[in-house]
Amino acid sequence: MAFDVVISGESIKLGQFLKVANLVESGGHAKELINAGEVSVNGEVVRARGHLLFDADSVTVGTQTATVSTGGDDGDYFDERTANDDFDPEKWRNM
Repeated sequence: MAFDVVISGESIKLGQFLKVANLVESGGHAKELINAGEVSVNGEVVRARGHLLFDADSVTVGTQTATVSTGGDDGDYFDERTANDDFDPEKWRNM
């Protein structure tokens, strides 16, 4: 299964991306998978949690592949810090 994950900014660390993309349950789980060589970026095994990912990089864990997307300029990025207080971020994430 492949899907895109929109990030803010131009890059994100691998360990953080795994959590944002819901490819792992926790930061500890991400560390275990990376150290075990079970995470690949653009088809190559990466063993550094701090490896920087950029737009269009593909991260694979098992049968799931998530592609980094910086979102472009479409303004469709949700930022919890500036969200309306009545807005439910969990509902938005599950759309």
